Amino acid sequence: MSAEVTVVTGGNRGIGAAIARRLVEAGHRVVVASRTGTGPDACALTGTVSMDVSSASSIADGLAEIEDTYGPVGVLVANAGITKDNLVMRMSDEDIDAVVQTNLSGSIRLCRGVARGMIRAKTGRIVLISSVVGLLGSAGQVNYAASKAGLVGAARSLARELGSRGITVNVVAPGFVETDMTAELDEGRRDEILGAIPLGRYAAADEVAAVVEFLVGPDAGYITGSVIPVDGGLGMGH
Repeated sequence: MSAEVTVVTGGNRGIGAAIARRLVEAGHRVVVASRTGTGPDACALTGTVSMDVSSASSIADGLAEIEDTYGPVGVLVANAGITKDNLVMRMSDEDIDAVVQTNLSGSIRLCRGVARGMIRAKTGRIVLISSVVGLLGSAGQVNYAASKAGLVGAARSLARELGSRGITVNVVAPGFVETDMTAELDEGRRDEILGAIPLGRYAAADEVAAVVEFLVGPDAGYITGSVIPVDGGLGMGH
């Protein structure tokens, strides 16, 4: 895989940055795609590109720039996502559309954009980053949960479409991870969440990255259409 490009969207911070760093260390030629056009600090990336995954034209332009500048995409990790939480009665149309457009539609468009090249190469790895919320549901996150649940159906359909060409498509579903986003939760909410997690702690971002590294590596060549939770037992495999 060293001659091919590994694209990580939303790879400038949080889980995406951990994935980018880990794949660089594993020998991948990683290009980070983010709205800011930047990647994680202290990481020997192959390159970065500006991409807004809520925009079809931005995805198309970003992927074209990656292929023209760095080469064909052999691995895609679709990690970029947003939240706009609220009770459904108070959730605006804009909040619904923005989350679904970014988290679900953007990931499908990314897969469409890299599929042709992977089919020609007769090999490829796609990993979609979902969430335990997409499997269990969460009050106040109807838009987010729906978008993350949709990734499971998308991945399994793609696995059936692309499997005969040697392309695997899998989903990683993290639970609560120590990131800037979870750091903003108040102490009461953090305690409530920890009480529901059998392992009694949040995940480190690198623990999610380790699963992604496995799925895009040679030892996972016979795994496709799977959903792998990294949630400390919160979802119990659902």
